[in-house]
Amino acid sequence: MPLTNKDMLGIEDLSPEEMELIFDTAESFKEVSAREIKKVPTLRGRTIINLFYEPSTRTRTSFEIAAKRMSADAINISVSTSSAVKGETLKDTARNLEAMKPDCIVVRHASAGTPEMLAKYLNCTVINAGDGAHEHPSQALLDIMTVREKKGRIEGLKVAIIGDIMHSRVARSNIVGFSRLGAEVVVTGPRTLIPVGIEELGCTVAPNTVTAIKDADVIMMLRIQLERQGDSFLPSLREYATLWGLDEEKLKYASDDVIILHPGPINRGVEISSGVADGEYSLILEQVTNGVAIRMALFYLLLGGTRESSA
Repeated sequence: MPLTNKDMLGIEDLSPEEMELIFDTAESFKEVSAREIKKVPTLRGRTIINLFYEPSTRTRTSFEIAAKRMSADAINISVSTSSAVKGETLKDTARNLEAMKPDCIVVRHASAGTPEMLAKYLNCTVINAGDGAHEHPSQALLDIMTVREKKGRIEGLKVAIIGDIMHSRVARSNIVGFSRLGAEVVVTGPRTLIPVGIEELGCTVAPNTVTAIKDADVIMMLRIQLERQGDSFLPSLREYATLWGLDEEKLKYASDDVIILHPGPINRGVEISSGVADGEYSLILEQVTNGVAIRMALFYLLLGGTRESSA
């Protein structure tokens, strides 16, 4: 069963069945990364362009590795080295790139809605690698896949998402994804960083960290996104760490087999202690590993790879 849309713009566009298809496909490709020769000819002859207008380590590298492991040609473009610095509009940049006949453009941009706008103008596949504070669908998919692998299910789990909810595209995508698959999603953070109406996405708001993580099966910690904040929303980082940061003491309120997630980059000692980030409950590095598999699955399902060539 292929995906309904030619583009991957947001978790909101995916049905539960499509998400399960992506997870199952990613599981089949995860084995490729464990091989001595980490490459299959699945997308040989395809061209994928990573167009990033914001800094990125994990996401851009993950998309590039995913493309190359499937034998596609991967091209990376950063805004600092593109014609955008000469005044070229995003639309013109994208249309010029499409004139070179790529099969897919992966775009990250600071403005919400940018991937959707590009998808209306371009015939090639567009994948949203993060648009402002709106969505980050592939991150949510790899997060959910990581929980699914460890717990064997999503339905009925309690998922706590803690931190800068207002500026987090990861939070929005995960709230929609987890709740759509039957999890109970609870969010918390400073009131100044909880957007009005966030409950409409499928979550409840807890008054404090302990309430949010009590009996939680999954805890996702988010960093404070200072680069998206015009004014300070917090008295100090020390106060934030005391009230909203996750340490070993607060972790005692969660389930005995709790999973700790973080989309990265981590600010150690602020939203999460080193002891928790590196502890036995942390699956932060597993998230990174699953990110490559999820992005391989997206390329396969959106670009029409052949299953027999992945053997």
